[in-house]
Amino acid sequence: MKQLSLAALLAVVLTAGVTLARSPVRNVSAAGHPNLAAAQKLVAQAYDKVTAAQKANEFDLDGHAQRAKDLLDQASQELKAAAESSNDTSAAK
Repeated sequence: MKQLSLAALLAVVLTAGVTLARSPVRNVSAAGHPNLAAAQKLVAQAYDKVTAAQKANEFDLDGHAQRAKDLLDQASQELKAAAESSNDTSAAK
């Protein structure tokens, strides 16, 4: 009985984690950095495609899809940092 309860709890936690997972934030200004904003948009699209692949394969991708999503999220953050760095450099001139 304890194992069944633990399995049910694990299923709820995993489902909640999947529900909370969202595409990386798209927060680079297209007006100020059109190329970085376009790259960030493509990162978000790639993330969504990986999520679709996970659903189509019932999440049985040996963790590789989740790792790819983590890296895509990191790429989005780096694009934002690049835009901020450019803004800092422009402001210093």
